[in-house]
Amino acid sequence: MAMNFEIPTKVKAWVYREHGDVANVLRLDPEYEVPEVQEGQVLVKVVAASINPVDNMRVNGVFELPGFALPAVPGYDLAGIVVKVGREVKELNVGDEVYGFTWHAKKHGTLVEYTAVEESFLALKPKKLSFEEAASLPAVIQTAYGGLERAGLSHGKSLLVLGGAGGVGTLAIQLAKEVFGASRVAATSSTGKLDLLKSLGADLAIDYTKVNFEDLPEKFDVVYDAVGQSERAVKAVKPGGSVVSIVEYAKELPPPAFFFPATSDRLTLEKLKPFLENKKVKPVIDPKSPFPFSQAIEAFSYLQTGRATGKVVIHPVP
Repeated sequence: MAMNFEIPTKVKAWVYREHGDVANVLRLDPEYEVPEVQEGQVLVKVVAASINPVDNMRVNGVFELPGFALPAVPGYDLAGIVVKVGREVKELNVGDEVYGFTWHAKKHGTLVEYTAVEESFLALKPKKLSFEEAASLPAVIQTAYGGLERAGLSHGKSLLVLGGAGGVGTLAIQLAKEVFGASRVAATSSTGKLDLLKSLGADLAIDYTKVNFEDLPEKFDVVYDAVGQSERAVKAVKPGGSVVSIVEYAKELPPPAFFFPATSDRLTLEKLKPFLENKKVKPVIDPKSPFPFSQAIEAFSYLQTGRATGKVVIHPVP
């Protein structure tokens, strides 16, 4: 069945024209031009988006990808509907419901009604997930999975997750148990989130306001550091184990810690789809979410507090 979507020429987008604090530089542009679709790209009607700490770093100018130019739209995570396909697109069709992490997008982010995305960044949305749930997943599930894989987590090994209630941490706990077959998973959080960690599959929930995890007698095969505490993390790892850090990208890390950058890899999304469809692995969305599109700045401010549980999602996108 051929589907035709009427695509407007001007849409609403959140745009920054200079670097700085999100509240000062991010502005709603009601007349943003819909991007042209290049050969290997599709145009996606964005239904939901989610934001990550890296989005904030981009707006601040702390972190830049090669070839980036202002003005730009922030955001990497999206779920939406394909409304147009470029000439070289092989897998996706108009009408497909998709989600993905548009990591190498130069300027067309996801806080916009329509965005052009490389086909290679997108996977078909699991049918059991809402757009809001799907939009919460791509960056964090790929970062959690890739980091655990690179750190050598495998069946029967133990894992400690630092920052277990955050976007990546909530997925790392679940993937460790359901996909990698870890025998024991411990995770840290503040007092009020310990029950969440247990509900996600953690065998040991550590209250970081009361316990220094590195002083515990128990050591772990893998430590997944989602908060930036590599100096302490290396004291909690067994000899021959490894520590994966996802936040300290500009820093010399003490061995055996290494930095794992976020990646965009649809193969991971496809590999994990069965676990999402059968609800063995679940998205965790902060209770304050979703923020409506008009409140993107409030969503960023909330994310910056560091208190979000799971992901901060923006939905609906008009």
